[in-house]
Amino acid sequence: MPGSREARIEALRGRIAAIEAGTRTPTPVLPFGDPRIDSHLPGGGLPRAGWHEVVGEGLEGESGAATAAFAALLARPRAAKGAVVWVLRRSDLYAPGLVNLGFPVERLVVVRVRDEAEGLSVMEDALATPGVSVAIGEAEAPDLVAGRRLQLACERAGGFGVVLHRRPYGGPARGATGSAAFSRWRVGRAPGRAPPDGLGLGPAAWRVALERCRGGRPGAWILEHSEADHGPHPFRVVSELADHDLAQTPPERLRRAG
Repeated sequence: MPGSREARIEALRGRIAAIEAGTRTPTPVLPFGDPRIDSHLPGGGLPRAGWHEVVGEGLEGESGAATAAFAALLARPRAAKGAVVWVLRRSDLYAPGLVNLGFPVERLVVVRVRDEAEGLSVMEDALATPGVSVAIGEAEAPDLVAGRRLQLACERAGGFGVVLHRRPYGGPARGATGSAAFSRWRVGRAPGRAPPDGLGLGPAAWRVALERCRGGRPGAWILEHSEADHGPHPFRVVSELADHDLAQTPPERLRRAG
């Protein structure tokens, strides 16, 4: 077609100029709503079309309770936009707990799989499916190839993915061979605050470290579930932690229920 080559060249020049000038269209993100966290993330939040890793601290690497709660809140703002596929290797997802976190369980589809390979394949299919806004799944050590396939699936349909690193009970830990995840979070339980009237339990709390983020920087915080409403920012920052705070905290503190 006459002029098509020139048009493509001109369009390419425009893209290059935009990149050099730093004026590319911003990627839609999910902010935490607190600059103490959002300032660590490029664009001020987590990309809506991408996947993230959540690793449990101590015994949470086996039980997965704290990591599942954190993942549910992390994905909750996107979960309101479509179906949520949660891929499990064990049937131990506690739905009433998700309700207490304001997670839309009426949109939840739970899939039980036999092994890690099948679970990652189901996640990939779910993330590439129009109408699925979130896919959460368990895997101990997804390799770089599987991670890239998940990212391509997220970009294809705009899905938000979370991989919970969870090893079998009593099984030896396997190291990851690489990751294409946008971010990696390490989560452990933290002591919760007492409610103002002194009755019952306070909001759930977690000790959270952002270990790696593409284009961002690490950080660590004590977060708790913001129970005031079920709006777009489900976490509240209790305090910001320094590196020495992480190193000096005994492991048993991290396993204490919030």
